Amino acid sequence: MIIILAWMAIGFIIAVYDHLILHTNTSLGPSDDYSFAISAMRNVGAGLIGALLGGSLLVFYVNVKYRDKPYGYTLLFVSVTFICIIALITLIMAAIIVPIKTGRPLYDPMSEEAFYAFVTDSYPIKNGLVWSFIVAVTQLLLQMNSKFGPDTFWNIIKGKYNTPKTEKRIFMFLDLNSSTTIAERLGNEAYHALLKDFFADITDPILESRGNIYQYVGDEVVVVWKFKEGVENLQCLRCFSEMKKHIGEKKEKYIYRYGIVPSFKAGIHCGRVVAGEIGVIKRDITYSGDVLNTTARILGMCSRFHEEVIATSDLLSELDLARGFTIRNLGAIKLKGKEQEVLLIAVRETEADQ
Repeated sequence: MIIILAWMAIGFIIAVYDHLILHTNTSLGPSDDYSFAISAMRNVGAGLIGALLGGSLLVFYVNVKYRDKPYGYTLLFVSVTFICIIALITLIMAAIIVPIKTGRPLYDPMSEEAFYAFVTDSYPIKNGLVWSFIVAVTQLLLQMNSKFGPDTFWNIIKGKYNTPKTEKRIFMFLDLNSSTTIAERLGNEAYHALLKDFFADITDPILESRGNIYQYVGDEVVVVWKFKEGVENLQCLRCFSEMKKHIGEKKEKYIYRYGIVPSFKAGIHCGRVVAGEIGVIKRDITYSGDVLNTTARILGMCSRFHEEVIATSDLLSELDLARGFTIRNLGAIKLKGKEQEVLLIAVRETEADQ
């Protein structure tokens, strides 16, 4: 929707720009059949059709299928595709505009001649050059959005965290099981490939649960939710179940490539943190507070208690676990580096809901 609105607005700006150029002192002026309304309709319509076809291609295909490809690779694919789309748009706009201008149907000889003149005019070539630049910038912004994360990128653009803010967030620290043993068995290159596949495969479940990937640390990934979004419909807990399901569906791929199916564990906690933008050359939004240290320590408790997911009572008291999950109280545990004990609870999804 953002691309549709932006490209339609750009189409209107192009029409205004052309109009101003035609009425400058250095111009011979517009032709007899020039109409600003027709020009605006042509450019705005091109923006709409281009966004519906090309924008959808970028969002739902290129940036999914070629998610781990270099920007230059995707740009080449997009450029070739958009040449075809621009040609298609030119034909569509000709089929709409020519009958309006001639007042006759397309099969009329006069309309056929006007149609040919329309599609062979240099105007589509000029627009093709302009829209190629717009598409390249759009693709760059989409790639940056994927690199930084949806929330992070736009928050940096808006400057939301130039001044640090205190917010309530939910954090999940997720870690591969037996990562050291797996790394020794596979070797560095194969282990890196495993991590790349694993992180890629759990991305969609994280995003679909309205989580945001905060950072990767070795074989760990840190996921963060805005408190309201993480609590709603138990998203912060269901995210783990969806990741397990997603990896299970790709079981054959992992066995074929690596001889194992990765399993993982997670610690989840919530609390208030300070969110702020840091860095000059490489800007980022970071969170600081005791919540992160506590969540990291909770993750370490999963191995001790042989549990997949351990959360704190602070978080679970905010959730409605009436159905779908079972819990096991692990008691008040004194975590490393903390003076006060923390009440930990193991959480499992019921068999019927898995």
